[in-house]
Amino acid sequence: MESLKKYYHKFFFILTLMGIVLKAQINCNTFNDESCKKACELVNLAEPYQGYKQSQLAFDEAIELCPSFDYAYREKSVPYLKRGDFILWKKLIDKAVELNPRNNLAYRGWCKYQFLRDYRAALDDIESFEKLMDDNYIEYSQNGDYSLKIVKALCYKMLGDTSKAINIIEGQVSRKDYTPRLFDYYHLGILYYETSNYNKAKKYFEKQIRNNDYYAEPYYYLAQIYKKQNNKPQAILLIKKALDYYLTDKYMKDPYTNIVDRVYEKQMIFFQKNLEN
Repeated sequence: MESLKKYYHKFFFILTLMGIVLKAQINCNTFNDESCKKACELVNLAEPYQGYKQSQLAFDEAIELCPSFDYAYREKSVPYLKRGDFILWKKLIDKAVELNPRNNLAYRGWCKYQFLRDYRAALDDIESFEKLMDDNYIEYSQNGDYSLKIVKALCYKMLGDTSKAINIIEGQVSRKDYTPRLFDYYHLGILYYETSNYNKAKKYFEKQIRNNDYYAEPYYYLAQIYKKQNNKPQAILLIKKALDYYLTDKYMKDPYTNIVDRVYEKQMIFFQKNLEN
């Protein structure tokens, strides 16, 4: 095996050829153990370039240097998650959680929700994480789009407990110390729409638009509501706007998965055609 110094130089040289600028992410000076400090430095070097062979080898080297360093297991797991190799991902992330549940339970729960669609398992992780925190915690999803409380609510929704999902989101968005994320009001509007409370649904879809007018989906559901309320002209205007947004790339999307409550172009076109008939 190469010495750590040689490994650093080789890895740095490869990334330099790729035109990549290195940026540290963890304060490695917090480690008292020299081997773990070196492992941390190696992970800092490799973490931004997940998926490359040399990056994965660097994580292996870090784990060998410091087997208790949970972040190395977690970062090594990421390419497997993104590629859909959930067996290898789970093996690595489970080890990270075992070593440091406080730092990794919420992340694993988010991944189970977003990638695996295992809502019960995601909820178990989130609620296990909550037991380690105080009641006023605010934790965010890995991509920053959601607070963990909203993810928890969406898990309950997907498991069929709509009323609990509504209560959680209502409680979260009403907090004075909380800034709503990208889709909070939209998901709340969907929940009310699905329970036929169209006035409240309309209220939150309009609030979503005021808060973040960059997505087609709220306009689609507002069109649905106006149709139900026998206001066909307004429904036609709104579905046209929804499609205009969609065709200019303004819709809910994620580079790796499909977002819960996303609406697709075909649905919008189908609804528009029905309105025009």
